[in-house]
Amino acid sequence: MVTRGVLFDFSGTLFRIEPVRDWLAAVLREECVDVPAEDFERYVTGLTEAGALPGGPPPLRVPDRLADAMARRDLTPALHREAYTGLARTVALPDPGLYDALYARHMRPEAWQAYPDAVEVLEGLREAGIAVGVVSNIGWDLRPVFRAHGLDGLVDAYALSFEHGLQKPAMELFRIACALIGRDPADVVMVGDNRVADGGAAALGCEVRFVDHLPVPERPDGLRSLGLVPA
Repeated sequence: MVTRGVLFDFSGTLFRIEPVRDWLAAVLREECVDVPAEDFERYVTGLTEAGALPGGPPPLRVPDRLADAMARRDLTPALHREAYTGLARTVALPDPGLYDALYARHMRPEAWQAYPDAVEVLEGLREAGIAVGVVSNIGWDLRPVFRAHGLDGLVDAYALSFEHGLQKPAMELFRIACALIGRDPADVVMVGDNRVADGGAAALGCEVRFVDHLPVPERPDGLRSLGLVPA
């Protein structure tokens, strides 16, 4: 196979969201809410177990009232907000305004960090003339994250679930992504961290390669090791 295009997942593949501890601490500072250390630790544990941080640890249990919103969360911004603020509200925080502030924080560029080899790999693909797309199950526009981190100029197109009303592993979302970068699926590699969602590209004829969804310091060369850039 001659690779003419590469599609990347966003969260856990090119970028990683900040840890729950940092997420909560940043919002408490911004909202000028002081809490005792023991309460802070309790909130961190509760939000982690609830799966309240999009892109963070999954919930240990989804309340029945949120099951539908969670299942379809990446189809619309409203469902995404409903699902994650709902999960956060299962934890009793000291100020009711914190729930919306936490949700808003996760969409800001400073809440995300690119994996160490992301720029190198994307630059290598650009220099080799290989088209690049981003395919993400997401309920908000991630383009500002790429712009803020200097990666937007290395991406040719974005296929975002909420913009098309489709969630991975739906084959049609990958078909749209291939069309947007102008490449035949048989010439495209899909790179992601989720065997089910990202693996859906295989049904379209794409080759699929996986990375591990690890904290940034623990995955310095996961993308580089895939051999996407021609030698």
